[in-house]
Amino acid sequence: MSTTRRIHVRPAGEPVLVQGMRAIHDDLKLPSAFPPEVEAAAAQAAANPSWPELDRSDIELVTIDPAGSMDLDQALHVERTTGGYRVHYAIADVAAFVSAGDPVDLEAHRRGETLYGADTKIPLHPTVLSEGAVSLLPDQLRPALLWTIELDRAGESTAVDVRRAKVKSRARLDYAGVQQRIDAGTAGPMWAVLREIGELRRQREFARGGVSLPLPEQEISVVDGRWKLAFRARLPIEDWNEQISLLVGMAAAGLMVQAKVGLLRTLPPPDPRAVERLRVTARVLGIGWPPGLDYPGFIRSLDPANDIHVAMLTACTTVLRGAGYAAFDGALPAQSMHSALAAQYTHATAPLRRLVDRYTGEVCLALCAKQPVPAWALAALPGLPATMQASGHRAGQYESAVLNLAEAAALAPRLGEVFDGAIVEVAHGDPARGTVIVRDPAVEAGISGSAPLSLGADVRASLVEADPMRRVTRFELAQQRADANVPMNARR
Repeated sequence: MSTTRRIHVRPAGEPVLVQGMRAIHDDLKLPSAFPPEVEAAAAQAAANPSWPELDRSDIELVTIDPAGSMDLDQALHVERTTGGYRVHYAIADVAAFVSAGDPVDLEAHRRGETLYGADTKIPLHPTVLSEGAVSLLPDQLRPALLWTIELDRAGESTAVDVRRAKVKSRARLDYAGVQQRIDAGTAGPMWAVLREIGELRRQREFARGGVSLPLPEQEISVVDGRWKLAFRARLPIEDWNEQISLLVGMAAAGLMVQAKVGLLRTLPPPDPRAVERLRVTARVLGIGWPPGLDYPGFIRSLDPANDIHVAMLTACTTVLRGAGYAAFDGALPAQSMHSALAAQYTHATAPLRRLVDRYTGEVCLALCAKQPVPAWALAALPGLPATMQASGHRAGQYESAVLNLAEAAALAPRLGEVFDGAIVEVAHGDPARGTVIVRDPAVEAGISGSAPLSLGADVRASLVEADPMRRVTRFELAQQRADANVPMNARR
């Protein structure tokens, strides 16, 4: 349910990166290492996990993540049944290693979540745990929270269970590799089942009125010593796998809502006035929005490869703001829905990278076992929304800073050049300023002109500033198409 661009970064050791990343760390006052007592406690925990009695290492689980990932939170196995489908989803059991109030736990509460940069990562837990003893690495017996969800033939959940179990992943796979095998027809039969489930779940999302903004994703790499940026197409396998994670998050929310205890990830519904403003924007851009088509349906009609549609998608981010967490015990929060999913939902599948998931998992374990929620988990619930709000804000600042550094570094040798682009945003109160998207290299940056900019217009943009240390990239309008205000369907 992304409302912002996501960054995919390949490691690099260029001096500008090293200096720039050091400046970002200093500016945001980010931790550079774990305190010695935390590392010592993590090493001791890694050697002394709490093992569950149930052994489900017979399930042929695999992990699938971006290439090179070592902090493996989830492993999955899916299969057809006589009534539909069965999903096994194993989640790394952080609580088998970390206890409430111990040094690792206290430091995790200070951090909130893992931060991902260019060639660096600031993990939530020491790597002896997050990339070692807790991670669902292949051919290693691990304690896990094993979710088992039964689905009918339409992809609707009919039964949910989660319990602690020993599991063993069979392989560490990456999205690109699996997608290549699927496209070549050499993938195993499980991936066809995952595709069926993913597409069924996506259909159910559409039917509920869920919406996702397919904004372009930026990938940063270094080739021959120069920064390279490109927009990356999202692979189908990523969408199918995401639907399994969402399925588990909604199942976890369902358990907690029924018991009236837990924590939800919430997003308020769009303001009707904001949606009406979007209809005006669509008319300006020349994009048809039939009167009977609702907002989610309109979003699904847009093409992220079309610059004018990207301008529209960028405008749509304004109605999907205000996400947060709501803890509850005894009565549901007044606003319990995640409007982008059109469902009740929680974060439950990434405890190595996000603090809150350890607690939602623990609540669901207790509810499925018909046991009281552990006191340590219950006591932490009220404070988690504020903790996660602060860490989310910090993560957003970090992501933006890394992206701004990468864009400025990639363009620094090209000052004075003119690029083809499109205006995707015009500043409120100053129509001569806005945002331009340039696809080669993949950059989104500020632009100014001597006259009002036209939203969605194809432009020629002159690069006037690219300063990596200040993390600033700026263009000036060199030329705007004469037919910029003509509707798109009349121009193309």
